Amino acid sequence: MRAEDVVRCAVDGAGGEGVDFDAVILAGGAARRLGGADKPGLTVGGRTLVEHVVAAVAGARKAIVAGPERSIPGVVFVREDPPRSGPVPALAAGLNEVTAPWVVLLAGDLPFMTAAHVTAMLRAAERAGGVVLVDAGGREQWLAGAWPAAELKAALADYRGRSLKGLLGPLVTVRLALRGRPWFDCDTMDDLEEARMNVLNEWTALACKELGIDPATVDRDLILDLTKEVAHGVARPAAPLTAYLLGLAQGAGTAPEDAVAKLITLAKNWSQATTETLTDD
Repeated sequence: MRAEDVVRCAVDGAGGEGVDFDAVILAGGAARRLGGADKPGLTVGGRTLVEHVVAAVAGARKAIVAGPERSIPGVVFVREDPPRSGPVPALAAGLNEVTAPWVVLLAGDLPFMTAAHVTAMLRAAERAGGVVLVDAGGREQWLAGAWPAAELKAALADYRGRSLKGLLGPLVTVRLALRGRPWFDCDTMDDLEEARMNVLNEWTALACKELGIDPATVDRDLILDLTKEVAHGVARPAAPLTAYLLGLAQGAGTAPEDAVAKLITLAKNWSQATTETLTDD
């Protein structure tokens, strides 16, 4: 792919505002690289992955999920026949429910996809036709795009292959690069952990801003080590309590320089300390 083939676009606005579209979300794969786990049901930032994607298409006339039914209000659920037979049959099942002139096709495991990204895809599609997102390396991500519904349905009716690339490739008029990694999917546990850490980064920055703290002064990894040791060695509720007490001591100027190290040691030795106390009694 030549660099000039990729359109780079700003991200703004609400999800599909002013564009009449349906969304088809494929969320019924086998997740082999995750050991067969229920990938769309895994959580990032307090929501399941598929709920993140559904929220991104809140402006759709209809949100259609091809996959197992879940408790998500306002969503139409369909299944390919047979289940887990691949993305093309899943797309066909979803397209049977599409009535809008435009369709946004997304995977069910895109934690960074937002309403603004959906808007950018639809605006590009209105100007030129079929749009597929590309990743940081310029590779097409076939489960992140916007398409003219009539053209997509016609192409599918004549298609006998099994790959989305084979179906969608001839319909592409724009390869779109957007900020914020909307194409990032969670195929492995490392991907899932990266998505969760990204949420933690965003929350840390937001909390620091709210509290008037310079994020550069926060050793987040050290605090996470502390809370992990306390949760494991003492009790889960003791972890946030310990972090709060540490903050109080630091604010009052009474915490020693090695306060975190001392608390970690205390947590590691907690079981031994309580045993000795019981023995002494």
